[in-house]
Amino acid sequence: MSEITSLEAVLARRHSCRGFRADPVPQEVIERIVRAAGRVPSWCNAQPWQIMITQPAVIEAFREKLSAHALTNPPTPDMDWPRQYTGVYKDRRRACGWQLYEAVGVEKGDRVGSAKQSAENFRLFGAPHVAIVTSERDLGPYGAMDCGGFITAFTLAAEALGVASIPQAAVAAYAPMIRDHFKVPENRMILCAISFGYEDSDHPANGFRTERAPLDEVIEWRD
Repeated sequence: MSEITSLEAVLARRHSCRGFRADPVPQEVIERIVRAAGRVPSWCNAQPWQIMITQPAVIEAFREKLSAHALTNPPTPDMDWPRQYTGVYKDRRRACGWQLYEAVGVEKGDRVGSAKQSAENFRLFGAPHVAIVTSERDLGPYGAMDCGGFITAFTLAAEALGVASIPQAAVAAYAPMIRDHFKVPENRMILCAISFGYEDSDHPANGFRTERAPLDEVIEWRD
């Protein structure tokens, strides 16, 4: 198998996991994932990513605190969210959402069911570990862009080692609470979380896969 074929296989297999087993990932496996992810390029080799990774002994307290906080507080992310989703971006977002709801048995119009599923974000989908990804605030959007590459590489390295994951912007919506809980300094922007562990393959939320745009929606050839 060629290297590109191996890479394509990992990319095709990777998906956002929304149901995890409780089994912890060995520390040496986590370190291998982070080491591999750190090979991605960054502007001037700044490598702005820093992550805090919870072990199972401490994640439950964070899970409970985050879930309770999200019920009664408005989102206050460090980095502005998209202003809006329009056109094809809105279509793709809706399609993904309805695929998830269909998989877990939430019907259109069931606001209670959809809210319950949305709240799973703050339970970290039952994952035994979460990585909080931060970037140096002074590096602004370029630091965040570099961290995007790190996040992608993290999920691919995890997949290659049999570890499931899901990057979560929703968790970063409560940046002040996370900053206080983990004593994150003000110069670090909280960008997202990556919940990870071993997939519960029987969980209904893991029973669908999103589509990818065809090349004619991605490439504009210039002759």
